[in-house]
Amino acid sequence: MSQEVSAAPDDEAAAVNPTGEAEPARDATTAVGNPRAGTDTDSGRPVDVEPAEFEPSGRFGVPGRPLRRSAFLIGFTGALGVLLAYALFLGVRNAAGILVLVVIALFLAVGLHPAVVRLRNWGLPRGLAVAVVTLTLLLLIVAGLLALVPPVVTQSGQFIQQLPGYVEELRRNPTVNDLVIRYDVMERVQAAANADNVGRALGGVLGGAQLIFGTLFRLLTVLVLTIYFLAYFDRLRELGYALVPRSRRERVRLIGDEILTRVGAYMVGALAIAVLAGVSTFVFALAVGLPYPFALAVVVAVTDLIPQIGATLGAVVVTLVGLATDLPVGIACLVFFVVYQQVENYLIYPKIMRRAVSVNEVAALLAALLGVALLGVVGALIAIPTVAALQLILREVVLPRQDAR
Repeated sequence: MSQEVSAAPDDEAAAVNPTGEAEPARDATTAVGNPRAGTDTDSGRPVDVEPAEFEPSGRFGVPGRPLRRSAFLIGFTGALGVLLAYALFLGVRNAAGILVLVVIALFLAVGLHPAVVRLRNWGLPRGLAVAVVTLTLLLLIVAGLLALVPPVVTQSGQFIQQLPGYVEELRRNPTVNDLVIRYDVMERVQAAANADNVGRALGGVLGGAQLIFGTLFRLLTVLVLTIYFLAYFDRLRELGYALVPRSRRERVRLIGDEILTRVGAYMVGALAIAVLAGVSTFVFALAVGLPYPFALAVVVAVTDLIPQIGATLGAVVVTLVGLATDLPVGIACLVFFVVYQQVENYLIYPKIMRRAVSVNEVAALLAALLGVALLGVVGALIAIPTVAALQLILREVVLPRQDAR
């Protein structure tokens, strides 16, 4: 007479395998509470699998049911949200300086990450690749400071001393001389070029020391943060993607990686264009006999990093120095920068930036102006890649969603 075997639930009784031997029942915590639970292929017993990073381990029980919604709970939650928003506002306002340094370090890490990836593809471990990139960056910074600071300080001091003489040269022009007399330009320039006034403008010895040490502290902070961001770049990126719902994670990953690629390419391209502008200005200044060629080249290279308006600012400074030196030299400076900016805008910039970002000119100008108003030079530097990221999100996410409605 055949005997029927009734199957008991998994969490109450043991199961029967094809050989007729009873298997031990699985614990409810193993089956439900631990999403990474598995089965040993040899013994058939359930085992715990080590959870992946940013995945729940299941060792702390099963999440309970959500709280019931009530008027009191909704009001209390809203009040907490308002207080939290206000506290967040105060925190951001008080930590604005540090947050700016964090943003700079993030952009530097994004720009240097392709170099780390290239070294890893050549077989170097991640730690060694980050160390090589960091040491290279340090060597470039030290070499740049050694090459820039002494001539810039010397030539800038000489320029301040010679500034009244340049104004005197300009006074030979009747129109300029009339303006100088009307607005007391000569007296104001001499007063501004006075060493005592320059010292007071810097805050004296104590103010100058605070400026120097404050700048060194900011540079060191940015450097340390950049190293940390480079070392944990993949983990931070995966953590950001893990915060997105699983159903949308793959799409967010693709768009996020594209944004990171564009930001890095933009930074490298902008730096290359700025260096090219500085080198061209230095060669031109030597050719026409401009005073302080190295200092002027540094000014042009730094201002050229500012989108849309930076190149014009550098050109104005050099042209004014050329006009103060000699009228033909000033005209030559004006012609040089007009021609060079056309070459940069229509040949160099599109060729370098075509693969990085493609931003509308009006949007780029508005972004640069808003960036300067909000964060100064740093805001101007990050304005274009930010607009490129927003443009990508608008094209790939917002507009398709609107068309689907």
